[in-house]
Amino acid sequence: MFHLDEYIDIHETHPASFRKYLRERLINKVPLENFYLIKGDVEEPEAECERLGKIINEKEVDVTFVGIGENGHLAFNDPPANFETKKPYIVVELDEHCRRQQFGEGWFKSLNEVPYKAISMSINQIMKSKNIICTVPDSRKAQAVKDCLECDISVCHPASILRKHKNAFLFLDKNSAKLLKEYKFSC
Repeated sequence: MFHLDEYIDIHETHPASFRKYLRERLINKVPLENFYLIKGDVEEPEAECERLGKIINEKEVDVTFVGIGENGHLAFNDPPANFETKKPYIVVELDEHCRRQQFGEGWFKSLNEVPYKAISMSINQIMKSKNIICTVPDSRKAQAVKDCLECDISVCHPASILRKHKNAFLFLDKNSAKLLKEYKFSC
């Protein structure tokens, strides 16, 4: 299991740590033989990207689970996302919309506490997965879903790249799908 993204300068015990989230909700409940978590609190984030990149380059990823952010980000690849880099993991700057989303979700006490940088799996690495499962709940992501499916594939709409993957599956609820011209809802 490879971790998608993590804030820089957030310790694993912080409520917003995705390492903490994954340990509590997955790793401690499902026995995994191998899992590779992003250490966001390392002194040299670029070295952490290289460490993870070396490991993932030796593996084949069967399934990637992702979501779409309010600004259309995939992992923490905010617009305009880098569709070109071949690096598996990259240091990214979180845009204001993304930071506001993180604050709004209740992970931080104030917007000032939300980090400005994160380590993220790159778009190209996500697209290398054999299968991509993307779940997007909630009406606050409806515009991002609409842009993903109805706008041109563009770095301005990072999640739109999923349309180029032959085995990408998008799961929406009625609220996140409400702005689409057409959709079929099934249970």
